Amino acid sequence: MASISPEQKEQVISLVREDKLSNDEIAGRVGVARGTVSAIKAHFTRGSYGAPAATDAETDELIEAAETTFGLERDLQKALRASIEQLERGLRIVDGGKERSTDAGRIDITAQDEAGKTVLIELKVGVAPPEALTQLLAYIGATATEAVGVRGILVAEEFHPRLKFAVRAVPNVQLRRYRYQFTFEPVD
Repeated sequence: MASISPEQKEQVISLVREDKLSNDEIAGRVGVARGTVSAIKAHFTRGSYGAPAATDAETDELIEAAETTFGLERDLQKALRASIEQLERGLRIVDGGKERSTDAGRIDITAQDEAGKTVLIELKVGVAPPEALTQLLAYIGATATEAVGVRGILVAEEFHPRLKFAVRAVPNVQLRRYRYQFTFEPVD
């Protein structure tokens, strides 16, 4: 896992203070993970709402946790890309092997189903919060003019109860739970 330099940290803090760019834009400009920007922004905001300002050690700990989560999501994405048919029979990836940028943000995986419909796949490590549905719906809305019948699949280890209730009202979104299994092989 790559760590953030003190210079990058100061650049992120400076851009967060300006409050003109999205987390994705700041991450791209500074060359850090978007989770790192979110972590710094969360600590920065926390300090501005009357709570004691975060110490450098607390901020560094939060950045490390965000980078670990980002790494796990990247690993999950790599594994799913390698065996997309486990998610749904007949699904094929159509994004050239990389996340796709839209006005609503970056789509983890863009695929096509057997019927030729676009399927947007959003990955969350651990428990997907209710906001994950909003994120996926924003991606669907941003790409709806490109294809008819765009649908989404949200993949997570678990789902917040409110998210499970909300998705019942959205017929073009499905939830899929991931599980993982470790294998241990001898090393020569």
